[in-house]
Amino acid sequence: MPTFKDLKIYQEAIRPMLEIGKICKRLPREERFQLIDQATRSSSSVPDNIAEGYTAYYYKDKIHRFYDARKEAGETQNHIYKMERKGYIDMKLSQSLFNDYQQLIKGINGYITYLRHKGGCER
Repeated sequence: MPTFKDLKIYQEAIRPMLEIGKICKRLPREERFQLIDQATRSSSSVPDNIAEGYTAYYYKDKIHRFYDARKEAGETQNHIYKMERKGYIDMKLSQSLFNDYQQLIKGINGYITYLRHKGGCER
């Protein structure tokens, strides 16, 4: 029986989450209660919401969790941009991670569309 771990978007959400975790360990201590906590939580929330959505019983609940995953991915993009602007990561790494989340958002959108059709849900 397939699980959330088999979803491509789940797999795509794990790698940048781990990368952001490594970056956050190198950030200055004064960012602990701001950027570190926020970036760590939002990046972790993406795969968390994907897993929760996949295992939800009702299609509307599933879709709601995927909307949350998409929002968290956007928030994480913002934290990545802040890290770059504050000089904590270089532009190349920032753009790479930003693009990873952009692709993930597209994948989440596709999965939401799939769920809507499968569950007979309208927008």
